[in-house]
Amino acid sequence: MDLSYIRPKIFEALKGYTGEQFVKDLISGIIVAIIAMPLSIALAIASGVNPEQGLYTAVVAGFFISFLGGSIVQIGGPTAAFVIIIYGIVAQYGMAGLTVATIIAGFMLILMGIFRLGDLIKFIPKTITLGFTFGIAVSIVVGQIKDFFGLQMGAVPAEFVEKMIALFKNFYTLSIATFLIGLLALLIQIFWPKVSKKIPGSLIAIIATTLIVKFGNLPVKTIGDLYTIKAGLPEFSIPKITPELISLMISPAFTIAILAAIESLLSCVVSDTMTGSHHSPNAELIGQGVGNIMSALFGGIPATGAIARTAANVKNGGRTPIAGMIHAITLMLILLFLMPYASLIPMSCLAAILIIVGYNMSGWRNVVHIIKTAPKSDIAVLLITLFLTVLFDLVMAIKFGMILAAFLFLKRMSDIANVRQWVDKSNSDEYALNSDLKAVPKNTIVYEIFGALFFGATKDLLNIANEDEKNILVLRMRNVPAMDISGLEALEELLEICKKRNMILILSHVNEQPMKVMEKAGFLEKAGRENFCENIDKALERARVLDK
Repeated sequence: MDLSYIRPKIFEALKGYTGEQFVKDLISGIIVAIIAMPLSIALAIASGVNPEQGLYTAVVAGFFISFLGGSIVQIGGPTAAFVIIIYGIVAQYGMAGLTVATIIAGFMLILMGIFRLGDLIKFIPKTITLGFTFGIAVSIVVGQIKDFFGLQMGAVPAEFVEKMIALFKNFYTLSIATFLIGLLALLIQIFWPKVSKKIPGSLIAIIATTLIVKFGNLPVKTIGDLYTIKAGLPEFSIPKITPELISLMISPAFTIAILAAIESLLSCVVSDTMTGSHHSPNAELIGQGVGNIMSALFGGIPATGAIARTAANVKNGGRTPIAGMIHAITLMLILLFLMPYASLIPMSCLAAILIIVGYNMSGWRNVVHIIKTAPKSDIAVLLITLFLTVLFDLVMAIKFGMILAAFLFLKRMSDIANVRQWVDKSNSDEYALNSDLKAVPKNTIVYEIFGALFFGATKDLLNIANEDEKNILVLRMRNVPAMDISGLEALEELLEICKKRNMILILSHVNEQPMKVMEKAGFLEKAGRENFCENIDKALERARVLDK
């Protein structure tokens, strides 16, 4: 049994591994860990869990995703895409529900990899991906308004409309000091890359604002004011699982699995472009699955491939999974020795970090480009997916978006599928316009089908045998790449019409897939194998023989 399609990339990457490459992986892993540290904390808090759980995820899931995944440079960990999903699960089912959902999602990802479903993710239209990504970005940014402005209010409602109303009603309670600290953190992240691209602006923003708030004794809430941060390594624990909880968590787990698959494979595609390598999608899904299961068992949250951190890994010289594993080990050391200092970080600074994350993930330029240039059907799919993500949830957005995209695709295929009658070469005017026309026997009529012959494109097929004075119908099918059962039934009905009118049906240049469908259904015997010709010339020659 060939299992090469799920073999982790680390075995391939370590062939001929050198000390020089290890140094590059070491440096890149440390730099990526520095980038991941503030993001992991901020994403955990935004998701409604404790700050250290974001680091647990980056350590445990990040290690296994690199070790068992299908990319040589993938960096795994908590990402902004999961924030809204996790927040909703924790609010409704608590941490136990999230843990069970993450474990189930992990097993789903493993099964997706084993059954070679990695390549199917590419069939999700770009409009849907952009739509829900932009929607998630909007939700993340809106979710930071309370902490960024220091609003004095209780828990923020989970529903978007209720959240906006509550924020608007309480906006008068804003804290000027909190807002200014958040604004400073925002400006540092915007302009710091002009100073250095090696050191992340988020880290500089955390250091600067923390020192200002601490030594300036400013009335700005910090992580320590709201959370008790637990230092030390994550502890292994098996959650209490009941059949009822599993039943409730199937749908959220499916959402986590699908999103993890999309995000991780998209990250792999981006990194392949940067490195010239080729990822193994099914191995990547298995690595993601194991990473999520282990993350849940060690107190973490859902994880996937992080595009920005993966890109940073590539830019800093990481070329093997060792860099991702070093990134996880570095974060583990931060957990052990630096977590007490995290309690001093201002909440408005973390809000500013997540605002930048939301802005960067939104892909608003691509959204604007599609709105300006794409067909109206694509724009409709994008905007509906976006609004459903913001106003309801990601599950509904993806389901409705996929259904709408599928129907619009079938409509488009149906519109371009058509049946055209040939013009006889003896018509000199038409022949002068098209030298490819061939002479058609006197009692023969020729039609050519263009496009896939499926249930949405059979409407014109039954109207072509309507010339009683002809006794031979030639159907040219070289431009029919595929056919479904509805297309076959339309051909069978056409054959019956021909028999009733004493017409002979000849088929020319039937492609491989339609031929298999016809053969399996016994259509070749019904129409007569001798009436299947490999090209139009032989079909016309047979028509001449039958016409004598």
